[in-house]
Amino acid sequence: MKQRHVESDARDTSGRGGAEGARRAVFAPVESRARVEAVVRRIGDAIELGLLADGEQLPGESELAGLLGVSTVTLREALMALRQRGLVTTRRGRGGGSFVSLPERPGQERLRARLRGWSSEELRDLGDHWAALSGTAAALAAERTGPDDLRPLLRSVEELATAPDAAARSRVYGRFHVELAAAAQSARLTREQVTLQTEVGALLCLVLATDEYREEVADRHRAVIRAVQDEAPDSARTLAERCVRESAARLIALRLTL
Repeated sequence: MKQRHVESDARDTSGRGGAEGARRAVFAPVESRARVEAVVRRIGDAIELGLLADGEQLPGESELAGLLGVSTVTLREALMALRQRGLVTTRRGRGGGSFVSLPERPGQERLRARLRGWSSEELRDLGDHWAALSGTAAALAAERTGPDDLRPLLRSVEELATAPDAAARSRVYGRFHVELAAAAQSARLTREQVTLQTEVGALLCLVLATDEYREEVADRHRAVIRAVQDEAPDSARTLAERCVRESAARLIALRLTL
């Protein structure tokens, strides 16, 4: 029988019925002393990954400050920083508020330049860390999750299968692994996966340009979901790790050609 333990800070505190675990992790209290920077990074990372949809209205200032466990002054400073980065727009008057502004992924040349800044050893280390996170999340999800918890994962797989360009594919790819951590019912794993995906996610544009590899990744994600549904933690772990290591290997191979 699957365990139903849920970390206290992963509960739905957003006031929205049926909110996904990944979104709950976004709006969980920040823990850093540098509160403004922590809020900017938390919300900015969620926007970069597409966990918060383009044009989506954020909760009101008082509600959002309460969710994140910060003062309204701190929140306003963070929102100002997000506006300066082009990730949030603010509208005044009736129906106004703060709204998500999804940024464009950098172009191929800028991404290649960014990839040149990584050594093969650093990319391999990043892949090891990613595989450990996703493998653990998949194994825990197989032990803990129920059918309803898999809906975000199933949706992401279908979006990946039809995503028209590399930028959209990379966002959905990263979101899948965040949602896998959320399905494991671990707020800490989810937040760690969000942080990692903002580090590696844009680079995945470089290896997801072909339809062939997009379909391969979608099939690998479907295999992970089946293992979770079958309550097979060892298989789920192996499949998730294999998917991640294959992508990391492609990035390393590309880096060696630059």
